Amino acid sequence: MQAIQAVFVDRDGTLGGTGHFIHPRDFKLFPYSLEALSLLKVNRIKIFALTNQHNIAKGRATEMEFVQEFEAYGFDAAYICPHEPEDGCECHKPRPGMLRKAAQEHGLDLTRCAVIGDVGSTDMLAAAAVGARRVLVKTGWGKQSLDKYRHKWYEQAVPDFVAADLLEAARWLTSQK
Repeated sequence: MQAIQAVFVDRDGTLGGTGHFIHPRDFKLFPYSLEALSLLKVNRIKIFALTNQHNIAKGRATEMEFVQEFEAYGFDAAYICPHEPEDGCECHKPRPGMLRKAAQEHGLDLTRCAVIGDVGSTDMLAAAAVGARRVLVKTGWGKQSLDKYRHKWYEQAVPDFVAADLLEAARWLTSQK
């Protein structure tokens, strides 16, 4: 198995929060999130935020507020879809536009990347669309995604690993050498 070049991390429910929109000024990371991000960076893996934030389109926050939040956490870059799901853009997960843009901007082979998220019908499907490794966390919407909503995504995007949380996901990914 080839070394991982980059990991794309979902925000709401994966890094912290509840899975619902929380303004960047009020967002709280899970206690282990910075350790997980540091573990990836120490292993020379680039980390990118990958998040749908349609509340930007509603004027509830700005894209720059999210970018600054991700910079403060140590991300190498942030890929943020500000559009409403019905806008039909290519960047709204489960569409893989943000992943493809990151690959182009950073010279990535997406088959050597991973997506960590809590929603199978967005995060896991986006990863599957580009051949990236898929890691589902049970925080946020993760448990419901595996149980109640499994029928909407699982057959098309079976996770490579199901982790209790972001730290377990990072540990698993860094052990895959």
